[in-house]
Amino acid sequence: MSEVTKTLDGGHGRYSLPTDKGEAVMTFSITSPTLVIVDHTEVPIGAEGQGHAGQLARFLVEDARAGGFQVVPLCPFLNMWRRKHPEATDIFQV
Repeated sequence: MSEVTKTLDGGHGRYSLPTDKGEAVMTFSITSPTLVIVDHTEVPIGAEGQGHAGQLARFLVEDARAGGFQVVPLCPFLNMWRRKHPEATDIFQV
C-alpha cells in the first residue's frame, strides 16, 4: 500500500493517499494544539471500497496519539469509522 502524507497550511491540513484512480484525502482544521476537527474524507471514483479511507483514518489515529491531540469527527465517514473501531475511542471528542 502507498504511504499517507500529512500537509499543513496554517490552521488547515490534509492527509493524502495516492491511489490508482487519484488521491484519497481527509481534511481537517486545527482549532488548538490539542484539538482537530476532521470535516471531510474523499476517495476517487473507482477507488471506493478498497480500504483507502480506512487507511487515512488509521493514520489519523496514530498521528493524534503521537501528537497528543483529540479529534472531533464532523466527517460522516470518520464518525461511522469511529463507531466501528472502539480501540480508537481515546482520540475522539464527541
